[in-house]
Amino acid sequence: MDYGFVFPAAIHIHKDVAFAEQHGFTHAWLYDSQMLFSDPYASLSLCAVNTKTIALGTGVTNPESRLAPVTANSIATVNELAPGRTILGIGTGNTARRTLGMPAAKLESMREHIRICRDLHEGKTTDYSEGDRHRKIRFLNPDSDWYNIKTKIPIYIAASGPKSLEMAGEIADGVILFGAVSPSLINFVMDHVRAGAERAGRNPTDIYTLCMTAFHITKKGESLETSEVRQAVGPFVSSSTNIFALSNPDPQTLPNDLRTDIMRFRDIYKVLEGPIETRHLKMYSDYLLGFKQEHEAIVTEKIIRATTLTGTAEEIVESIQDMKKAGIHQVAIQPIIDNKKTVEIFAKEIMARVK
Repeated sequence: MDYGFVFPAAIHIHKDVAFAEQHGFTHAWLYDSQMLFSDPYASLSLCAVNTKTIALGTGVTNPESRLAPVTANSIATVNELAPGRTILGIGTGNTARRTLGMPAAKLESMREHIRICRDLHEGKTTDYSEGDRHRKIRFLNPDSDWYNIKTKIPIYIAASGPKSLEMAGEIADGVILFGAVSPSLINFVMDHVRAGAERAGRNPTDIYTLCMTAFHITKKGESLETSEVRQAVGPFVSSSTNIFALSNPDPQTLPNDLRTDIMRFRDIYKVLEGPIETRHLKMYSDYLLGFKQEHEAIVTEKIIRATTLTGTAEEIVESIQDMKKAGIHQVAIQPIIDNKKTVEIFAKEIMARVK
């Protein structure tokens, strides 16, 4: 099992990424949400020059914030600094789009963005269009040291709904899952990834699968519905479950045992008051920075266990072993309270025990 860490992009975050590397973490992922955090590529570049082995990826970018050639160049520039350690993670832009008051990107837009990036990274001349203008483009200095396309840059798709999961199975090198910890959620996502892969004639086992989640160690018999637990994992529960709900407009696609619980999160960030031009400014103002008390009634023990690694150390280790058996290659932890403390505790109490 590989272990990752998920950080908001920040200019100082390279210190925490280096700390995670020293404690055995294999991957670091930086969010790309321009109205919330720092620029991910500037942050990743600092991470690249301050680390040696840890893989570095966007967790995740989207096809609307930048033109595809710009995305391709940005990640290839990081790849020049960290050759063979760079991954392009891409999704539809949940917060990156909604904090602008705009909808998430369409899947076909993401497919086209990936096509262009991959072609450019492979040194190809590829089709590029803006409106009714259709052109051919390619990187003009492939042998320079300005960007690195000689070393492969894997492309991972972040997915939570049937269509995006199947697209990941069809065209991605890897799939990024959010909060798929319970057996029913793992079966749900893996079934769709497998369907997409098989439809494209691919071997599903060749697709690298990682699950982003949060964790908190409790004492035996301790309730999960405490203020301490909710502060530690509640922001991630709200975020990831909201994404599941928005990604599955037909609730019947979701696992029976969690369908009702997940759909309660569909509108938790929606703001109905105020002018349409500004109401989105209130949606994500404290996103992942603290637990919102208005979510308390729906952040139950059931949904905490389904989407996070919360419980005794023994229970968490068992969950990770089950995830590994189900085909998950990496568990990536999103810290909420203290980055370095989370790294230390997870490395010592969990990673050291997993066989």
